[in-house]
Amino acid sequence: MFKKMLRWVAMGLLAVVILGAIVYLRDMRRAYDRVRGKSKVIESPYGAIEFTEGGTGPAVLVIHGSGGGFDQGELMVQAVLNDQFHWIAPSRFGYLRSTVRAGATFDDQAHAYAHLLDQLGISKVAVVALSHGGPSALLFAVLHPERATSLTLISCGVASSAAQEQAQANQKGDRLMTIFKHDSLYWGISALFRKQLMELMGANDAVIASLTPEQRRLVDQVIDFMNPVSLRSAGAAFDNRAAMPNERIAAIKAPTLIFHATDDTLQLYRNAEFAAATIPGATLHRFERGGHVLMAVEQTAISTITQQFILAHRND
Repeated sequence: MFKKMLRWVAMGLLAVVILGAIVYLRDMRRAYDRVRGKSKVIESPYGAIEFTEGGTGPAVLVIHGSGGGFDQGELMVQAVLNDQFHWIAPSRFGYLRSTVRAGATFDDQAHAYAHLLDQLGISKVAVVALSHGGPSALLFAVLHPERATSLTLISCGVASSAAQEQAQANQKGDRLMTIFKHDSLYWGISALFRKQLMELMGANDAVIASLTPEQRRLVDQVIDFMNPVSLRSAGAAFDNRAAMPNERIAAIKAPTLIFHATDDTLQLYRNAEFAAATIPGATLHRFERGGHVLMAVEQTAISTITQQFILAHRND
């Protein structure tokens, strides 16, 4: 009787493993198909640059965060912009089909944006950046001041810090790096431990519990669109080692808009305070809740304010 029970348990476990493998292979096929055949790639002095574009109107350079790519940029467009803007969404260094060269810096990434715009015949753009897209966006405004009509930062990293709180945030980034090395590992964790993954990505229990179905849908899209992570791991590694802009942002002349939540545990609120205090004339919108998924939690406010801001400075 005992042997028979063990046999049934073993058969049940095998069935679960087979079913899991089938679902995993299906999801990975969909993820790879989603990022294939949709983007364009140009060569540059900084390596291959992948991008997509769409819409009509004032040009907006949309810069994704860690774990992203042009597809996360497109999610940002859906959440914050609309088709009244001509948006350009590049994959940053090491993400998807954009290459990363040894010794590359965020300065190089900023110059790569300028090269891409040159190839597209675009002289000036508004810039909208999310999370770790912030450093290269800030440096684009520093190094190419004549090309940035405005700069919008959503939950962005800005400056390094030796504080204990920052060390804890960096540990979260290191753990995400480990998860990002393997498609199967990230897929399994995002499928079975989504709440814990959201916490690791900078959203606390209170924020997660309060998400509306619509907000949760956007957060889930961001998480799911990180598949396949193996095509993004080089970019995440680059993000973790490249030097932050720090005090250099004092040279920014573009009108700057900053959105940040005080309870963000991945990109700490001190980044927003530093940016607001250092960039001349910058405007900071402080939110008491939203964590690192602020774009989803405050989507309506961020979208409305950002669009008005871009249009108000389109000719600067």
